[in-house]
Amino acid sequence: MSESAPHASQNSSAISKIENPFLDYLGIVSGEMREGKASLYLDLHHHHMNSWQITHGGVLMTLLDVVMAMAGRSLHDDQKGVVTVEMKTTFLQPGGIEGGRLEARSVAFHQSTTMCFCDGEIWSGDKLVAKAMGTYKYLRSLKSKAGLVKMGGSD
Repeated sequence: MSESAPHASQNSSAISKIENPFLDYLGIVSGEMREGKASLYLDLHHHHMNSWQITHGGVLMTLLDVVMAMAGRSLHDDQKGVVTVEMKTTFLQPGGIEGGRLEARSVAFHQSTTMCFCDGEIWSGDKLVAKAMGTYKYLRSLKSKAGLVKMGGSD
């Protein structure tokens, strides 16, 4: 029952210089990230499926969240971090089956000094699977684990 996912850093380009074990586990591969645009890819495996053997909605939402955050981060030369403030997703059709490939695309359409606003889409071949809009807050990176605990996170 225990299936291990391919480790993304062994066979794909990194999404960020920051380690993210969850995205590594999923196997998300970075495409473009520049000038307010971003894209990424996911080759679908058994662990991405729901009980109907189609891509789980949580996987789709993760792809949208990450690609929109990437688009927002790309507007800054230092690619400062962002956190999700709000995200609205519309699922249009089933998101792919094992052996398929999804592409997530995003555009940052507005930014202020502290926030950015992005649109995202997921495509399975020529089929639009889901659309989202998200609001992201720019952050300075946390210097330590103590910074996370101070913000209310757990250790």
